[in-house]
Amino acid sequence: MSTLTLDMCLSAGEDTEAKQYRILHALKGSYDRFSHNLLYPDLAELIRLAEALSSLLASHGDLRAHLPQSIAEIDVEKRKIVLEPAETPIPELTAVIDFISWSLPLIRRAIEEGATIFNFVGEHIAIEEVGIMPMYNQEGYWFVPDLHNEVLHLLRYEMSLYSSPAEKYRTLKTVHLDSLQENSVKHSPESVKLQLLEKYSDLPNPATFRCEVDIDFPYQETMLPVAKRKLMARLAA
Repeated sequence: MSTLTLDMCLSAGEDTEAKQYRILHALKGSYDRFSHNLLYPDLAELIRLAEALSSLLASHGDLRAHLPQSIAEIDVEKRKIVLEPAETPIPELTAVIDFISWSLPLIRRAIEEGATIFNFVGEHIAIEEVGIMPMYNQEGYWFVPDLHNEVLHLLRYEMSLYSSPAEKYRTLKTVHLDSLQENSVKHSPESVKLQLLEKYSDLPNPATFRCEVDIDFPYQETMLPVAKRKLMARLAA
């Protein structure tokens, strides 16, 4: 799996044609996986890369800090290596900026391809409540089917708020508890919830959700990450 990285776009002085080939080859890999409905990790990596490149283009001065560094000195007492940006001639720096300007639209086009599949899958997923819901729903259980393997995955989720210097993010942590074969015994969501209540006593009155899915897409690479976004939106509402 050929992966796009920030270094591939910021390597000053390298052969431009060779760099373009690597970018196009990596993007072709992402398109191929998208064509097989495999969204992740490609879609998330492309989005992060596009955001980083867009930010660097908006502030050319930040580019020099991301370019290769050289050793300025070695502090033996502190056991520390002091780095400084390697001297990058202006023409090479300009070449890096030009290369980012060339590659960014291609990366965004691939993101649009993945986002189309993401939205399509999201339209075929519904988040439903199981049983009586408590006032606190930021932690609980969640049932997600894998239609291809006829398996119902039982997950525990926890919603939390993550703060960075720039902004706050909501994150959803999930832990896989068990998997039930749906072709052997038809489990009602309520009975599955009761089984979990008997097995785990630390959540006496947990919020519980289930996913209703009517399309067969890869579970780990597509269904689960899209469903997580749907659950996060539901919990944040």
